Amino acid sequence: MCGIVGYVGKKDAQPVLLDGLRKLEYRGYDSAGVSVVDGDRIASVRAVGNLDNLEAALVQATGAWAAITPEMLAGTVTAAPITIGIGHTRWATHGRVNEQNAHPHYDNRNRIHVVVNGIVENYMALKQRLIAGGAHFTSETDAEVIAHLVSSHRDQCDTLAEAVRRSFLELEGHYAFVAMGLDDPDTLVAARKECPLIIGRGDGETFLASAIPAFLKHTRDVQVIEDGELVVVTADEVAFMSPGGAPIDREVTTIDWDEETAEKGGYETFMLKEIYEQSDVVAETLADRTLREDGVDLDDEGALDESILANVDRIVIVACGTSFNAGLIGRYAIEEWARVPVEMDVASEYRYRNPILGPRDLVIGITQSGETADTLAAMRLARERGANVLAITNVMGSQATRDADGVLFTRAGLEVSVAATKTFVCQVAVLYLLALRLAELRGALPREELVRLTGEVRRLPHMIRELLDSMDVEEIAQQHHAGEFFLYLGRHAGRAVALEGALKLKEISYIATDAYAAGEMKHGPIALLDEQTPVICIATDSPILDKMISNMQEVRARGAHVIGVASEGNVEIGEHCESVIRVPQTDWMLQPLLAVIPLQLLAYRIARLRGLNVDQPRNLAKTVTVE
Repeated sequence: MCGIVGYVGKKDAQPVLLDGLRKLEYRGYDSAGVSVVDGDRIASVRAVGNLDNLEAALVQATGAWAAITPEMLAGTVTAAPITIGIGHTRWATHGRVNEQNAHPHYDNRNRIHVVVNGIVENYMALKQRLIAGGAHFTSETDAEVIAHLVSSHRDQCDTLAEAVRRSFLELEGHYAFVAMGLDDPDTLVAARKECPLIIGRGDGETFLASAIPAFLKHTRDVQVIEDGELVVVTADEVAFMSPGGAPIDREVTTIDWDEETAEKGGYETFMLKEIYEQSDVVAETLADRTLREDGVDLDDEGALDESILANVDRIVIVACGTSFNAGLIGRYAIEEWARVPVEMDVASEYRYRNPILGPRDLVIGITQSGETADTLAAMRLARERGANVLAITNVMGSQATRDADGVLFTRAGLEVSVAATKTFVCQVAVLYLLALRLAELRGALPREELVRLTGEVRRLPHMIRELLDSMDVEEIAQQHHAGEFFLYLGRHAGRAVALEGALKLKEISYIATDAYAAGEMKHGPIALLDEQTPVICIATDSPILDKMISNMQEVRARGAHVIGVASEGNVEIGEHCESVIRVPQTDWMLQPLLAVIPLQLLAYRIARLRGLNVDQPRNLAKTVTVE
């Protein structure tokens, strides 16, 4: 969830860039930097940590900047005639968190600077070719290859725009980038492929950014860059073109947003915005980890020694709330693919057990914030008992990262709404990656199956986007939003989906809700069913789907309303449900990640129809830092 800001105009570029980056802080980042054209050179300053560190580095820099006054930092000084610059907040994927890996990146002659979001999948092949041609790389990132690639093409053509267009044709992956060149000192050129980027049009100034909040204080006139397009930006003009160089017309739209709405990306709530961000954040989470065809890589900074993974005898997953439900899906995936026994426990219970652990046990603590008190206590207990501990978290530098032997980051960016959505799917995605890596290290899956599953995992962001673009739960929400009790049923990994769907509905609608393993329904919950009860059944394709269908028939026989979540192409499910929500077809073990998304949206619509504040549900906190 990195952030991009670009500016061309008559204001002093540097404070405009800093202010824009601050408006994108909600996306999450670990380092930041800015570059501006300064006479006959491009001056660049980068810093690790938050934007206060970058601002301090700018003030202290000598030679790179003229003296910076408080008025300049406040954005009140106007420069003339034209200033130009780019800025970036980075969430680490390729490479460690350090100044060398921060953006902007530049070529060896300091002539081309770029800021990049996303992943360049073929960067290694491009890097080797560029090195052979004389390029010298100074970072560990995939992004730096774009600076050298654009520079190499700029030597062969007349404009920065053409150099970027030729580079775009060679790049593979999902990304957005903005390039700035010393030989084109009034022009920014940008390209977008599956990562957000938008234009802001002002009076004699133009902005580029990952999201509208970065420039909203300056203009409400925007132009949308569509996927696969390039733009050439000056202070007064914006030219859109296809990868083949054909011009594209694009109208200017005026948005009617206040700053709070802008931070929500135009959505009515943060929760809805975060639901619709899930494709992007899962793509970030997978990113460089799925570049290999026949497996995954987990070599994050601070990653666990893989010899531990290769030799582990048992895994214990501890977590709370939504993170527990994600861990439950992970348990099934690890056991299915890697053939390692996995135990699950609620962290608040585990911390008071007297667990039997040893050096060949791995305890995984899952905590979105990295500060959940019960999960931290369970992790510390595990280390005291001699187990290895792995943290799965979304926050770099959190307590969980310091208490663990290794860390896997989820890269979901800041989640504002109390009810977790995008952090849940990222946790599940990380657990899928861990399961595949364990399977590879331990030889539990044949190569052809690793290739197939890695390919299916790589497709998850596209399937999420497809689902979000096509899914409609409004009619179901209208029919049942006044209900007083919901039951959620699932089997195997589908039980975890049922638990998470029920939790979402409880959290934000305040409806009494229960979730059960469908096979256990006859052991009590069936007594709750009547003609008013909506029952959500997770019926995606799996080896035990026929068992789930039997449970659905039992529910219908009691007169309850059956709402099924099923795989595309399965027509039989419709015979057993009043309503069906379909999710894209993929490997059955991956379908739980997709199946939970309509349940998030259904809970959201029901809560909104009941007139409730979904972002701040009563009695709940985003992070539980006390017992």
